[in-house]
Amino acid sequence: MPKMKTKSAAKKRFKITGTGKVLSAQAGKRHGMIKRTNKQIRNHRGTMTLFEGDAANVKKYFLPNG
Repeated sequence: MPKMKTKSAAKKRFKITGTGKVLSAQAGKRHGMIKRTNKQIRNHRGTMTLFEGDAANVKKYFLPNG
C-alpha cells in the first residue's frame, strides 16, 4: 500500500502545533480593505486556531502525516 501524500496547497496554508491544534491565516485580508475598518484590518493580522471540526478535517484529509 502506498503512503498517503500531504496536499501541497494545505502545507502552505496550515500548520499543526505541538498540542495538535491547526493554525491558519485570518480570512478577509486579500482585497477590499477600503470597506473594512482599521480595527478589522488590525484584528485580522497573524494567525488563528481553527475550530475543532474544521481542524479534524484538515488533519484527516489534507495533512495525514502532520
